[in-house]
Amino acid sequence: MRAQDVTLKPGGHAIFMVLGLNRPDEIEPVKAICSELPALVRSLKGRFPKQEASCVMGFGSSAWDHLFPKRKKPSELSTFVEIKGEKHTAPSTPGDLFFHIRASKMDIAYELAAIITYILGDSVYSIDEVHGFRYFDGRAIIGFVDGTENPEFDEDRHAAAVIGDKEPDFEGGSYAFVQKYIHNMNEWNNLPTFEQEKAIGRRKFDDRELSDDIKPENAHNAVTNIEDEAGNEIKIVRANMPFAVPSQGEHGTYFIGYASTFSATRKMLENMFIGEPIGNYDRLLDFSTAKTGTLFFIPSVELLEELAE
Repeated sequence: MRAQDVTLKPGGHAIFMVLGLNRPDEIEPVKAICSELPALVRSLKGRFPKQEASCVMGFGSSAWDHLFPKRKKPSELSTFVEIKGEKHTAPSTPGDLFFHIRASKMDIAYELAAIITYILGDSVYSIDEVHGFRYFDGRAIIGFVDGTENPEFDEDRHAAAVIGDKEPDFEGGSYAFVQKYIHNMNEWNNLPTFEQEKAIGRRKFDDRELSDDIKPENAHNAVTNIEDEAGNEIKIVRANMPFAVPSQGEHGTYFIGYASTFSATRKMLENMFIGEPIGNYDRLLDFSTAKTGTLFFIPSVELLEELAE
């Protein structure tokens, strides 16, 4: 089974669209986009071969129940349950359809987003839309390189992000979890650089990891490092992008994690918001507020085509 483009690098520009179904039992517009999306992406790639156009499409739990009531459901697809720590909360927000569009230029991304929303028409409404951009050498808006912890090699990225034969009905699929974070840039920028580095766990200039004798236990890259029962590190594939509306004082990071099991991502989130031990929450959350939180299932290319039929 062929996976959708879940293992790609974040790209130059991205549009993230979370949509709701106006008429959950009306399947024809959704079938139409399932059918036409692969051809739309191929067309853009053919017309603009250097622009690296791609699009990932996914379904929320409620949408799957309404649109495909007779189909088996992915084992970990459910409505995300909020994670409430002593100080910070990862909220649960609605979402039926999800589109993650990437391209080297924003006009290409826009073209694809416009066609998708035209095909879906008034069968959907917008819940959230974020336009992300590459910031310098792949840095988050807070100034640190993002995505450093992603698997380096293609086969490792595929193993981390794509469902294998343990869930044969959904092999080639992926679980995508999205969160929109808003950063308090005034407070963040008032921190001395070394305090910022201790919050992240890496050097700001050259992205080197802090040594264990310097790095606090609540550094971002410490609490998000998760292991299985055998002590092996569990990886997910992040395609985070910064976004901003400077005139409105809005500066943020759109987090998206693709994983072969959502339980891995949830464990990471619990470490961030609750802490292990409890109270050792992610220091970065003192400057970053999660505004959304939604889980989607990303079908394989073959299953997406089957859903169209």
